Amino acid sequence: MKIIRNEKLIKRNGRIGQYTSLGALAVLGIGMYISFQKPDLFFYSIGALIIGFMMTQVGMYFTNRWGRTPRPDEQLDASLKGLPGDTILYHYITPASHLLVGPAGIWVLLPLHQRGKVAYYKNRWRLSGGGFMQTYMTIFGQEGIGHPSLELENQINALKKYLAKKMNGDEIHEVKGVLVFTSDQIEIDDTDAPVPVLQIKKLKEFMRQKTKEPSLGSLMLQKITSALPQE
Repeated sequence: MKIIRNEKLIKRNGRIGQYTSLGALAVLGIGMYISFQKPDLFFYSIGALIIGFMMTQVGMYFTNRWGRTPRPDEQLDASLKGLPGDTILYHYITPASHLLVGPAGIWVLLPLHQRGKVAYYKNRWRLSGGGFMQTYMTIFGQEGIGHPSLELENQINALKKYLAKKMNGDEIHEVKGVLVFTSDQIEIDDTDAPVPVLQIKKLKEFMRQKTKEPSLGSLMLQKITSALPQE
């Protein structure tokens, strides 16, 4: 399996997450100092706390994607190691952050880091459990689960348009997606899920099974990989 990643983007966004998180701590500290030491400046304190909280969320967003150890792209690399040599894994190269192209077809991979129990119920994703730390971090800025299937769909549609442009208007219909939870501390109820969702340790076997199903022909796959960056 060949891996192509945008190292420059990863380093830049990792630094943004680090500096924004440090800046958020400083702003929150100033807000707390004002609230205790300068009560007559109460509204300035509230402003600083609001800005600090917003900066914390931005820092979390960038850190979860580009500053974690190991990073999501590194976790996907490790989980898919051993796939056929004509498989290519792209990180931050196309509108889909993580794209797998090979005998299994064209797959957009969306890694998620949350822990606990996740289920799809009444057209919504719900996350529960995860213990005290999960609750604490959710309250203080950690991303909730949101709408990952919608995000996945948006990435798939953006990728189709990107490929059509790269391939002189040829429309690619067979682009699929999968939600991948990177934590071992996750319990998944995918009974009504609109898209495949699984633990990262099951991803390679999932892709191996997909190679046995009808997919794009080798000529089309070669055309697609030729239209994408080679390094």
